[in-house]
Amino acid sequence: MTTRRPSARERLLTAADRLFYAEGVHAVGIDRLLDEAGVAKGSLFYNFAGKEELVGAYLEGRAAQRRERIAAHQEGLSDPVEKILAIFEALAEAAASPTYNGCPFANANAEATADGVEARALRQFRDWLHEQFRTLTQEAGYADTHVLADQLQVLYDGAVSTSHLDQRAEPVRVAEGIAAQILTSSTRRLDPPFEPQGAAREPMDA
Repeated sequence: MTTRRPSARERLLTAADRLFYAEGVHAVGIDRLLDEAGVAKGSLFYNFAGKEELVGAYLEGRAAQRRERIAAHQEGLSDPVEKILAIFEALAEAAASPTYNGCPFANANAEATADGVEARALRQFRDWLHEQFRTLTQEAGYADTHVLADQLQVLYDGAVSTSHLDQRAEPVRVAEGIAAQILTSSTRRLDPPFEPQGAAREPMDA
């Protein structure tokens, strides 16, 4: 059976994913990237308008990986509170990897201009994550979903940064525990179909 050789585009994206995440999108030059991917310079400009477009594709790929990892941890769960905590479980899995290097979007954005592709990718992922938290807290019947989503996102951001600084996944577990406490103690507008483990049910409003 013949094994299909990855296309030049696939090899460029694979090399970009590894090098950009490990070393930084601006620290890695075009020649290094081409050498790692084993392609000619013409292949880069045939598949991408330039390095900026390749950086954008790399960040899109990282966003897809994050979403897929979260979805895998949420699979089979019906309780929206458990789905929220599964987002932290997915982050803990990533932080436990020996190649973990923090948030790819924040890392790339730190090196970029305010209106660049890196900044757009960071905003898009953060908006998506905030909407996940807001939607799930709404499904769980919490009263102030926007405030609660803000609190959860701050916890998530702190877990990303601290686990990167400490090079271990334990800070994510701490953040997950705090998130569970917040969810248990927060007011619910309705008597929801699901509730955090150990939480007392709130009576329905008259």
